Amino acid sequence: MSGKLLKSGMIVSFMTLISRVLGLVRDVIVANVLGAGAMADVFFMANRIPNFLRRLFAEGAFSQAFVPVLAEVKEKHGDDAVRELIAKAAGTLGLIVTVVTVLAVVGSPVLMMLFGAGWFNAYLDGAPEGDKYLQASFLLKITFPYLWFITFVALSGAVLNTYNKFAVAAFTPVFLNVAMIGSAIYLAPQLENPAEAIAWGVFLGGLIQFLFQLPFLAKAGLLVLPRWGWQDPNVTKIRTLMIPALFGVSVSQINLLLDAIIASFLVTGAVSWLYYSDRLLEFPLGLFGIAIATVILPGLSRHYAAASEAAFKYTLDWAVRFICLFGIPSMLGLIVLAEPIIASVFMRGEFTAEDVVKTSHSLIAYNSGLVALMLIKVLAPAFYARQDIKTPVRIAIIAMVANMGFNLMLAPFLSYVGLALATALSGTLNAWLLYRGLKQRDIYSFSSKTCWFIAKAFSAAALMAGCLFYVTPDLTGWIALGLSGQVLHLLAYFAFAILAYFVLLFAFGVRLSDFKRQTNAESK
Repeated sequence: MSGKLLKSGMIVSFMTLISRVLGLVRDVIVANVLGAGAMADVFFMANRIPNFLRRLFAEGAFSQAFVPVLAEVKEKHGDDAVRELIAKAAGTLGLIVTVVTVLAVVGSPVLMMLFGAGWFNAYLDGAPEGDKYLQASFLLKITFPYLWFITFVALSGAVLNTYNKFAVAAFTPVFLNVAMIGSAIYLAPQLENPAEAIAWGVFLGGLIQFLFQLPFLAKAGLLVLPRWGWQDPNVTKIRTLMIPALFGVSVSQINLLLDAIIASFLVTGAVSWLYYSDRLLEFPLGLFGIAIATVILPGLSRHYAAASEAAFKYTLDWAVRFICLFGIPSMLGLIVLAEPIIASVFMRGEFTAEDVVKTSHSLIAYNSGLVALMLIKVLAPAFYARQDIKTPVRIAIIAMVANMGFNLMLAPFLSYVGLALATALSGTLNAWLLYRGLKQRDIYSFSSKTCWFIAKAFSAAALMAGCLFYVTPDLTGWIALGLSGQVLHLLAYFAFAILAYFVLLFAFGVRLSDFKRQTNAESK
């Protein structure tokens, strides 16, 4: 079982890597075209709202509620019942999202009044910042339909993942990046406002992703016509699980959105600095955290349906070790190399050295909570797989309230960096409360093997990061290297960090077999 998990995890991670690399290329091009000024702030706000709702209606809460029910139906009733469930879930969710999308496109000024409150106040006062409110309201009409497309993409991806076809769903986001890159390069020079071109790239990317997955569903015999099924017992179970999961699974996105709302009251550039640093944070979070969560949720759901308690615990313990294996060095490495990475990736065109410094500060703050945010991705599914939504929702609400408290305490002193640090602190609290809940219910606790592994991984990563800090020049020296010199140095640093980290792990007694070996407990 653990061998299959490792293979599936590596497949999803590899496909996610392709998507994240293209996403990084996309952000480089967007930074070159928009910089970190008013145009960038406007686009990122208009793009953030449908992406936030995507987590609610699509990839987050819906998947966490849908996959356990789908796995149970597949396990107990077979493929015909699965097809019926897919049809009714698609029809029910699809109609709801269609209504939401139409209302949002028509009422985009109202949405932007809520989410860009600082800009709206400036608009009422006749201040120059008020133009951001008008532009963002217009761009939201273009970007919001992305939610409709991505909802069905998430549904079909969840179905394919349940049938162990992980690569398709993991590769699909590539098309969003390609569409945005193409729009920035070819359409932006043709329009007066480059941000509008990139917004059309978001729309086109959603459409292509939607069309891409349909042939794979058809090949698997799972492409069915949507039907209304609000009262269907399984649909009722999904929506019963989904409604509270809107809070539970999306807490980190809600925190980021609250950060953006508060940032709209701060200096120009705050929204963009937070966006660019969050994008770099999402690289390891998506590559390892979300990838492993994607792989284990169907397995955890099957183990729970089959009443296999030992296999359930083993799968979760394996996921925690895998997260820590890559999350700990990613966290420390990004903290040390924040300025060099941001300067190499973004510093060109409209993106200045000052933007590099500002973005690096928020990246370091966000990154202090990286491992915790990764652990949330694997600990929360342990509850969802058991169809226990109330516990993680209660924890998520606590974390959200704490995040707002941290924002109010830190933002007056640290500005936008305080918002990033508040997200990291609330994420850490969320992860700790999830773990405590699992332990108190005797569902899962760290094995002694995992505790020793975490200690070894942190020790190896700290030594590696210390060496990187010693050899890395300051920002002035880094800029003087030129782009080619920066790339060569970064490649050398990455190669050294990877080699040093795994050599140290080996010296501490960690072996690949620790992630592949099947224990007696697992086989029971």
